[in-house]
Amino acid sequence: MISSLRALQFKAFLNRFWRRTPEARRRDNSKSATIFLANEMSAQPKSPTQIVFSPDPGSESSSEHRKNRRRMSTGHRILFFVTAWLIVLMPFLFWWNTWFGRQLSQKQLTEYLRDERHPRHIQHALVQIGERMAKRDQGVTQFYPELVRLGSYSVEEVRNTDAWVMGQDAPNPEFHTALLKMLGDPSLMVRGNAALSLVRFGDATGGPQIIALLHPAQVTAPESGKVIDADKVGTAVRQGGLIAKLEDGSQTIQVRSPIPGRIRSLSVEIGESVAAGAEVAVVDPAPEQVWEALRALYLVGQPDDLSAIVPYERELPDIPDRVRQQAVLTEKAIHERTKP
Repeated sequence: MISSLRALQFKAFLNRFWRRTPEARRRDNSKSATIFLANEMSAQPKSPTQIVFSPDPGSESSSEHRKNRRRMSTGHRILFFVTAWLIVLMPFLFWWNTWFGRQLSQKQLTEYLRDERHPRHIQHALVQIGERMAKRDQGVTQFYPELVRLGSYSVEEVRNTDAWVMGQDAPNPEFHTALLKMLGDPSLMVRGNAALSLVRFGDATGGPQIIALLHPAQVTAPESGKVIDADKVGTAVRQGGLIAKLEDGSQTIQVRSPIPGRIRSLSVEIGESVAAGAEVAVVDPAPEQVWEALRALYLVGQPDDLSAIVPYERELPDIPDRVRQQAVLTEKAIHERTKP
């Protein structure tokens, strides 16, 4: 009885279905296919790339997962912050200890001037004294005997700075005498700075040393040897900067620039042997050095000096315009000062 009833219901359903329009049947078929596909996909397992297995609470992977999620230990955090702090602090301390602008007390000035183990401390004290002398600070006059003594100090950089500082108090006769002696210093830059400072005294004795500051410097080999390394033409170098290295047996000889500037030419090649005293390079003077020399010659220059001055009136690639302008003013001043 039940089977007959179900058969009649199914037959009635088919009659209603086939009496519908073709468009309605297509929509029903599409809906049924969509439902079937969704059911089939939900029944299939996910692809391997989509399956996420929750670790077993007691498994080894779960233990490692919890371990990786732990916070950094206190000791490691402290070590991390200390290391980061040192990375910032060490460059600052190095800069602070080598920066000549750091103000020194009277006690520190005394200690630094006599610190034979650290020439840069002596330079630092000299720079500070020079700045205070320029401001007419009478509190630094107690250090004047030390300035005279340092005029014959063994380190070139100290003598160079000292020659500049003594020019800050032109009326001092002891400084005048010390600067005249420094005109015979073995260093070109010390001689030049002494000559520039003498101009403040109204003394043109150092005129030849000032002219030398305008000329390129010839760099020679201090000893014979084979060239194992050399810098490139056009490279900027500081005073005492390395230009080339020579090798003589097991000995390495360093060839350094006597002035700050730029390498104009090299006379040697790597692998070549050079004799002691042979030319290695020619270095053009730095613009600041040229500018200071032209300013001094503006006051004490002579007509014979014009041959060294006029070339700087041209526009040169590595010379700023202010140097060219100063050269023009210096030539004009010499003509006006020496005309009959």
